Amino acid sequence: MEKQKIIGPNDKILVTGANGFIGKVLVETLLEQGFTNIACFVRPSANLEALNKVIDRFKYATVIIQKGNLLSIDDCRKATKDVSVIYHLAAGVEKSFPGNFQNSVITTRNLLDCIKEDKSFKRFLNVSSFAVYTGMSVKQGALLDEESKIEQKSHQRGEAYTYGKIKQDELVKEYHNEYGIPYAIVRPGVVYGPGKANIFGRVGIDTFGFFLHLGGQNSFPVTYVKNCADAIILAGITEGANGQTYNIVDDELPTCREYLKAYKKNVKNFFSIYLPYPMFFLMCYLWEKYSKWSKGQLPPVFNRMRCAAHWKARTYTNQKLKTELGWQPKIDYGKAIRIYFDYLKNGAH
Repeated sequence: MEKQKIIGPNDKILVTGANGFIGKVLVETLLEQGFTNIACFVRPSANLEALNKVIDRFKYATVIIQKGNLLSIDDCRKATKDVSVIYHLAAGVEKSFPGNFQNSVITTRNLLDCIKEDKSFKRFLNVSSFAVYTGMSVKQGALLDEESKIEQKSHQRGEAYTYGKIKQDELVKEYHNEYGIPYAIVRPGVVYGPGKANIFGRVGIDTFGFFLHLGGQNSFPVTYVKNCADAIILAGITEGANGQTYNIVDDELPTCREYLKAYKKNVKNFFSIYLPYPMFFLMCYLWEKYSKWSKGQLPPVFNRMRCAAHWKARTYTNQKLKTELGWQPKIDYGKAIRIYFDYLKNGAH
């Protein structure tokens, strides 16, 4: 049974990061579902060729592209005018902590400041990430769901993106508590599909001059970009989702080893070495010790917190998405991975 929606097809929707990998698919999916009043917020330097192709297919809809900077309160005020729902996908991807904080947290605060007095506003949908969850205090194979623990000392993990996302989620909840801004949070796993052209970190890394396969038999928490967009949309417009968090993974999850084998067979073969989790965890421990001994001459980029978050075996669920939002992944893994591998083989860059 279809769930009740909080907006109609003509209510104005704002999508930040609309020109990004997920953003373009989200805009396309909104239009396919009959929403006709969409504002796309993009960077001034963005190449809009692909996004314009999407928009051009829906002549009946009013789709505005607003170029601007979310660090500008004036740009945010203009973007949020008369908006009912915001899909906030824009986020910092800088490697520095200050840069990521600025472009994930300050930008989010600017948007929230512009809507905090708007009593007709329906929902702020924040797109977060699996990166916020900790792996240190859980057992191998433990279930990762919406109640799983968040990394408490995220700065020690050495990942600015994780730090920024955690602070962004906290800010959204703070504004809800103080100003009553209705919100929901989604946390996608590994999102794949045309537009992405890399081997994902949960499978392994090539930092050392060759590919170090670390995922092994771990379940690979993937979601195809079109399925992910469907889930994001539902979390933004479904009655009863206010204040809720939803993890996004598809039904059929390969192991990291299965994914890597299929990639080598269908896209590009290359040399890789498998390193079991206990051995890499020990390596990260020794790396931390040497970093401390050398007084930071070797930064602790590999540490136990990062190792546990990315490469400790976990199991995953999408039951909350299905039960509360009525979501079902429309494209199964077999079809999705064929589409993706075909994209990669045909010269993706």
